[in-house]
Amino acid sequence: MITKKFLLKNSEEILAVLGDQDANLKSLERELRVEIFVHHNPDAALATLTIKGTTANADKALNRIKDLLDEFYEEKLSPIAPEEHGELRPLPERPLYRSIFGEAVYPRTENQRKYMEAISAGDLVVVIGPAGTGKTFLAAAAALKALKTGLVKRIILTRPIVEAGEKLGFLPGDVSEKVHPYLKPLHDAFYTLLGPERFRTLREDEIIETVPLAYMRGRTLENAFIILDEAQNTMPEQMKMFLTRMGTGSKAVITGDITQIDLKEKDRSGLVLIKDILKKVPAVKIVCFGNSDVVRHPLVKEIVQAYEDWEKDNPQA
Repeated sequence: MITKKFLLKNSEEILAVLGDQDANLKSLERELRVEIFVHHNPDAALATLTIKGTTANADKALNRIKDLLDEFYEEKLSPIAPEEHGELRPLPERPLYRSIFGEAVYPRTENQRKYMEAISAGDLVVVIGPAGTGKTFLAAAAALKALKTGLVKRIILTRPIVEAGEKLGFLPGDVSEKVHPYLKPLHDAFYTLLGPERFRTLREDEIIETVPLAYMRGRTLENAFIILDEAQNTMPEQMKMFLTRMGTGSKAVITGDITQIDLKEKDRSGLVLIKDILKKVPAVKIVCFGNSDVVRHPLVKEIVQAYEDWEKDNPQA
């Protein structure tokens, strides 16, 4: 048995976490087999929660309490209104999502705003753009928001594995260990938003699943937010397979950079062809980012532009 503590800083937080007649805490105690004690500070609107249980259950209870608090603050945020009659609205003053560390996530450019609106309004969004434009990070924030608000029940992260050098079969370890280096870039956004401990817990509970694209065949994913990353390295057949995995109540976001195709047949990239194949499907939203949308280190924008200039001057390279 271990003890975990958590501070509620005002009466609003206390009500949001405890619920009517402590209903939320009682539910957590029953579900996770923990004991939760509330100590109210008589001199201020503060309360300290003390959680007692096994290490795993106490951690889960603490994370659930943090989720309740996050949901409370999420409900106070104004949603982004969609465009009307082609007119662009100002960027929101309030964040789309707030990380476990309290850092706010905003769309920083007009194209990023369009991206978030597209995800909110539709079930299938394709975003194409250079490195550093926030394609995967914003998709991760949108996925976590959908999970917290109950729009979906789980998050699926996938990407194609393009082998270079050693074949997977010759690499050490089981399947999970073999593909981990390929899927690691997908984890980075969730580490930033959730912290490694919370991310690990959600993966252990299979609420967040990371899987190579090849392992998606034959599955039907319902009530899920699905992110296909590095989609420029899919073949048309793989892209079709992925698109047909969507089940009832699911959303899918496809991200990629067509300037970084690792396939031998670059003109057969599933991401390159999808714009033409799905152009007559109005429910599919396609958003394109440019160099002006790069939001990483300022040097990244200059690097991307330098490479584009060089490729124009050296078309045969």
